[in-house]
Amino acid sequence: MRKKFAVTGMTCAACEAHVGRSVKALEGVKDVSVSLLANTMVVDFDESVLSEQAIFAAVADGGYAASEASSAAPAAVGKAERAMLVRLLGSIALFLPLLYVSMGAMIGLPLPDFLSGGHDPFFNAVVQATLAFPIAALNAHYFTNGFKRLWKRTPNMDSLIAVGASAALLYGVFASVMIGIAAAAGDHAAAASYHMDLYFESAGAILTLVTVGKYLESLSKKKTGAAIAKLVDLSPKTAILLENGVEAVVDVETLRRGDLVVVKPGARIPADGVLVEGASAVDESAVTGESMPVEKTAGDKVVAATVNATGAFVFRAERVGDDTTLSRIIRLVEEAASSKAPIAKLADRISGVFVPVVIAIAAVAFAVWLIAGATFSFALSIAITVLVISCPCALGLATPVAIMVGTGMGAEHGILVKSAESLEITHSVDTVVFDKTGTLTTGKPAVAVVRTADGVSEEEILGLSAALESRSEHPIAKAILAASHGEVPAADDFRSVSGLGVEARVGGAVCRAGNLSLMHAAGVADSVLEAAADQLSIAGKTPVFVARAERMIGVIGVADEVKPTSKAAVARFRAMGIRTVMLTGDVLAVAEAVRGELGIDVAIAGVLPEAKADHIRSLQEAGRIVAMIGDGVNDAIALTRADVGIAIGAGTDVAIESADIVLVRNDLNDAVTAVELSKKTIANVKTNLFWAFFYNVIGIPIAAGLLFPWFQIRLDPTLGSLAMSLSSVSVVLNALRLKTFKPTATAVRKEFMK
Repeated sequence: MRKKFAVTGMTCAACEAHVGRSVKALEGVKDVSVSLLANTMVVDFDESVLSEQAIFAAVADGGYAASEASSAAPAAVGKAERAMLVRLLGSIALFLPLLYVSMGAMIGLPLPDFLSGGHDPFFNAVVQATLAFPIAALNAHYFTNGFKRLWKRTPNMDSLIAVGASAALLYGVFASVMIGIAAAAGDHAAAASYHMDLYFESAGAILTLVTVGKYLESLSKKKTGAAIAKLVDLSPKTAILLENGVEAVVDVETLRRGDLVVVKPGARIPADGVLVEGASAVDESAVTGESMPVEKTAGDKVVAATVNATGAFVFRAERVGDDTTLSRIIRLVEEAASSKAPIAKLADRISGVFVPVVIAIAAVAFAVWLIAGATFSFALSIAITVLVISCPCALGLATPVAIMVGTGMGAEHGILVKSAESLEITHSVDTVVFDKTGTLTTGKPAVAVVRTADGVSEEEILGLSAALESRSEHPIAKAILAASHGEVPAADDFRSVSGLGVEARVGGAVCRAGNLSLMHAAGVADSVLEAAADQLSIAGKTPVFVARAERMIGVIGVADEVKPTSKAAVARFRAMGIRTVMLTGDVLAVAEAVRGELGIDVAIAGVLPEAKADHIRSLQEAGRIVAMIGDGVNDAIALTRADVGIAIGAGTDVAIESADIVLVRNDLNDAVTAVELSKKTIANVKTNLFWAFFYNVIGIPIAAGLLFPWFQIRLDPTLGSLAMSLSSVSVVLNALRLKTFKPTATAVRKEFMK
């Protein structure tokens, strides 16, 4: 059983790592993925061995809380954001006068004598404390959460803030008491000395600037989920139900499979279904990205959240609620955004031990500076700065924010990535394997060429063959009927000759349409047309001979047409240095014809469905990273075997379920876009991880005073907390650059379709 839960109390990557370890250790858990970004956890577990309550207990044991993921989550998030804004505004309102009172005189700002530290250091200290402690009270959750995690031996970022701010406040109180004692004894020098060691403004700065950073981070993180929110907003809230000829407006949630639903012009379609009455053009751009409206008549499928552009119609609901195409798209995007990419594992391992190591570094730095002869105040300042400059958040956010934006952008372009791992692997693909029928081609035979005997027109050949094929259900017969635009003559005495073709009487003459064996059996031959048929076969087209009254009058070349966008997609893959291979069960002549037309590197013909996976395995054994693109049931094994399976959205459910990436549109250029998006996303992740590691590796030693003995460079807690806040925000903002992603395949597709 795979289930999603909401998790509260996580504030950094260390929290995320601990929750994951706690649940992973439970018997019956197969896999667990925790998302700090979404505050969710997806657990794959054996429900016969493990209960949900046991999972909740394991999370709670670490000091966090887990619950059923519910629709109430957005409301809870909104309430938390409002509470954070109140804390932020209150903290700033108190911190600015605190900063003015504590440091205004140092930079030459006017300060009343009664507030001046030089005039009355004790009163100045009391004023600072009066402003600092309310800031601490407003941000009390850092202390309660931070010390709780310390008690549970699972320290997190809140623990660093709590220890640092508490040390500053407590030492500020101690210094204030010593100022009072010194002033009472008339020792003004000692009072002035202790006044320089007040850290109330540092405590206020730590709490205020961290809250500023968290608020900015929450605003930025909200933008990363904009694509999912946009998809959710597409769903209509009501539908017009048609029951016993009476229309009634109902909530979409009440629709059931089989209901008849009326859709008026301009309205969004509330469910997936089949049109049963009326006709219209439907704008499907929101779901498929296709810009032109699609004409719909009785029997055509309609998709939830698409827009009825013109006429009113009635459709029968087939998929409703969570089963609609849109709901499945949203679910796939959410799951991908909350899953873990392999590249994130290093950051996870470091985050799991990061906070205890930082606390140890702060303690060692404090002790070393005391031993080296520094004052207690100096050593304490160093320790506080180490605690507050460290940022496990930057490490924890580096991968998930980029993955969320990347998968969201994919959804906007009609590309559904099922997991972060799939998105990462795709950027390394160096070989793309195509199925032919339905992937590179339309999957539907069509008349490609007509060759005629002397004195016979193409229209005559197509009309006569259409009359002969009018009673046949064969795909080739349907292609010939579709190609004949004129009046089809009547046919009598129809007879199907199994494996050969058809015969009938048309206009009083016996006529035939079929293969060469049918013609020769009837004593009909024509060396010129038979030679033309040989050329058609070499070009990958199936020849259909047409005869009338013992005379061969023409041959029709029928072929599975190549999609107009396939050539552009293959060219783009090759331009990216990706090798292209086509696997098909078709004959070699057809395979070579398609390969030559599209410029594919290698074509392998006569491949059985189960053998496709063997060919992919051989490529992998040769060191290739393989993506397989297919659409049919016979591609499912190969899609699963490939490093990345890409299913054409118009394909079968089996292919879509077997794939790692689903293309909503039936357009191979979207596969190119998927590779481009993967490359951009992983490059963004690597940039984020580099700067997150670089910040901590450089920032912590400087905060510990490493440069002070030689260059007199040190950071105070205020600068440390500011740097920490900005590091997390910068990681999120960098990930948001992915929202400017534009696929280059679009321009190439237009060029090839001119």
